[in-house]
Formats: sequence, C-alpha cells, structure tokens
Amino acid sequence: MTSMKPKKTEARRSGGVQREGAGRYPAEARLRVEADSAAQLRTKSGSSGADLMEAVVERGNLWKAYERVLRNKGAAGVDGIGRAEFKAHLQQHWPTIKAKLLAGAYIPQPVRRVDIPKPQGGVRTLGIPTLTDRLIQQALHQVLQPLFEPGFSASSYGFRPGKSAHQAVEAARRYAADGYRWVVDMDLEKFFDRVNHDLLMGKLAERVEDRRVLKLIRRYLEAGMMADGVVSPRREGTPQGGPLSPLLSNILLTELDRELEHRGHRFCRFADDCNVYVKSEAAGRRVLASLARYLGARLKLKVNAAKSAVDRPWKRVFLGYSLTWHKASRLRIAPASRRRFADKVREVLRGARGRSLAATIEALNPLLRGWAAYFRLTAVRGPLEALDGWIRRKLRGILWRQWKRPYTRARNLMRAGLSEERAWRSATNGRGPWWNSGASHMNAAYRKGFFDRLGLVSLLDTARWLQCHS
Repeated sequence: MTSMKPKKTEARRSGGVQREGAGRYPAEARLRVEADSAAQLRTKSGSSGADLMEAVVERGNLWKAYERVLRNKGAAGVDGIGRAEFKAHLQQHWPTIKAKLLAGAYIPQPVRRVDIPKPQGGVRTLGIPTLTDRLIQQALHQVLQPLFEPGFSASSYGFRPGKSAHQAVEAARRYAADGYRWVVDMDLEKFFDRVNHDLLMGKLAERVEDRRVLKLIRRYLEAGMMADGVVSPRREGTPQGGPLSPLLSNILLTELDRELEHRGHRFCRFADDCNVYVKSEAAGRRVLASLARYLGARLKLKVNAAKSAVDRPWKRVFLGYSLTWHKASRLRIAPASRRRFADKVREVLRGARGRSLAATIEALNPLLRGWAAYFRLTAVRGPLEALDGWIRRKLRGILWRQWKRPYTRARNLMRAGLSEERAWRSATNGRGPWWNSGASHMNAAYRKGFFDRLGLVSLLDTARWLQCHS
C-alpha cells in the first residue's frame, strides 16, 4: 500500500528522545504520531468544513485505519478478498479509489449477510462489508468520532473512547444502592434494522458540512445486502458488522439520552441497550409508556413490548450482569450468562477426544481468561467457585473416557497416589464417566493442584487477581 505507507524516518518525541517501541518499526511509529496529531488537531478545532474528505483520506488517518482493520481479523466480504490479499489489492486499486472518494463518486459494494443465533432465541443479522469498505468506514469513524463525541451523554457507555460496559454496570449498581430499585429495561425492536436513514442523515448534517462525506455515508446506509448471490436493496437500518455502525447508532440515540436527562432520569445506555432506574413500579410503567411514544414519534423506533419490562434490577440482566437484592446492591453474574458460558465450554471440550489433557486446557484457557476478565466485577464468588469445580469435573471425565479399559484406569489411579485396592475397586465399578468424574476417587487423585500445574486458568483466582490489580 505504497500510497499510504510513510517514509522510513526516525520517530522522535518533541524533546528528541526516541518513542518507546519505535526502534524496530520507526516508520509505523512516526505515522501513529502523525495520525494522533491530526486527530487531536481536528478535535481541538472541531472542524467539520467542506474539506472533511481530505482528512478522511489523509495518509496518517488511513494507515491507522488499515492497522485497525487488519488487527480486527474480520472475514472477507462479497468480493472474497481476505487479509492475505488485501495489501496487494490496495497497492493496485487505491489510487483510483482515493480519486473517487475525493470526487464524491465512490460506490460501496454490497455487504455480505451473516445470520448468527441470539442467546435469547432468534437470529441477529450482520452485514459484513468488504475489507476495502471497512478501511474507508474506519477512516470515516476516526474523523467523525471527535466531532460528535463532545455532544454525547455521560450516561452513554457503548463504543466510545474512555467508556466501557464495566462503567455502565457500576453506574447501574450505584443507582440501585441510592434507592432507585426499579428498572425500566427497554428493548428497541430490531434497532439496527429500523434506523430511519433520513433522520440519521439530518443529525449528521448538523455537524458535517462536506457533502461528499454525507453522500458516502448515505451510500453505505443504502448499500445492498447479498445473501445466496442475490442482492437486496435497503431502505432503512444500519447493519451491524461495519466500523461505522456503532458511531451512527450513538449519533441517533443521543436524542433519547438528552430527553432522559431533561426529564431528570437516572439511566445507563450501551448502544441500543437502555435501562432507566426509578423508585416505584408505577413510575416505571409511566416512563416506559411515555418513552415508547417518544421513540415512535421522534426517532421512528419501536419498543419491543415482549422483551421490555418494569421489574426489580436483580430480576433483569444488563450487559451480562445482574444485581443482588441487598440494600447496598452488589454486582453478580446473571444466571443466563453462566449458562451461555457453560455451552461455550462444552463446545471447546467436544474436540478433546484424541487430544492430550494439556492440549485441551491450552484450547480452553483463552475462553476462561476472557470470561473471568469481563466478569471480574462480580462480588459474589459462589458461581465462580461452582464453575471452576464443574470445569475440573469435565476434565476428569475426559481422562476417564480416554483411559477406556479398567486396567488402564487402575494403573493411572495408582500413579496418582491411590492404593491398589481402591484403584481397582474404582476402575471396575461399572459406572459412567460423568459419575466417576465427580466421585471421591477421581477427586482424590486429581485435585485442583494437579490442574493448576497443567496451567488451567481458575475463574475465581483470575477474577480476584484482576480485582486487586485494577
């Protein structure tokens, strides 16, 4: 990608000291400095003038977007071009694409339709853009985010720099502890499929003057969706799957945030997941009814009556967490989150047959580590202990199955420290793998320390460590 890659000059701080990590790849480090400086300049000036497209295709901004797209490791779009071929494709075609962008003549390709199952049932439709369109969308995102970020609500936590799901659930806990012990759990029906294009473009035009940028975003919104080789046109919605979609959803739903703030409500919103905290059930029902009317009239959005509810926070799920019923509410892992996690563990362990226990643990650890990191805010340790014990039992069951014959089972139990008499009695008990994996002989032979030595990640230990170091 010669037109975007910087010249190989040494990147240095303003005081002449080389940037940390820049010694090995000085060109890339210099470009990051250029891109960060350009973003800071745009943020400070609040520039949204007629030359915004020039900022989008600026070399530093594009290189930063290119690195981000490759780092996300997404699938190919309708053109079939993957990450391996992407660089060569850009080297050949980028000058033409850039010229079309600057002329306002670029036409995005259709997105590839992918349906993934939802945990609660049904499917979520994703629209996967080509890598080229993901690059352009990411470059747009990097220029538009600083323009709109100052106008976003402090109670909006999704897909924003410096904001996170952890901050959202902590805010929810504080509201409940402050006496707002009823929640209006509002579900927007097929939000990403129902976004009104004209409304969204009107809100973009309030801050963006460059007609080329507005025209390009409109074309992305209206790009067709390909399924089974057939392209279907779109008249509404902003399909999930592209880098621009989360920012566009925040731009549209900021009007909802401002309305909630104007009414004096305590609320948390993460993308289209919005919870409002009130002091009584009656107040919650009034709020839900009035917000449904407001969203329908102002934003052309529909509240899903079947999935929305006014209930106690400890009976609802918000971003995978729930709350305890105590006056000083504490965060806990929602039961539905634990069930989904157990399903993922089972899926990993299905491939364990024919693999060593160490290889199985190596395959399982990334899932365990990531899950423990996300749910590290939980103040209830019981579910983590129970899941740790259940995972060890599943691994003992794998061992029992792999041993197959009574002789092999008795020999391995004796090697693990059981007496010959107990080992043979256990090996010939005629029970199945799940019963034996939870029986005293397997627990005595293969304790927690055995799995710790093999490197198995403990959910409880990892969550505790993260709590102490974050």
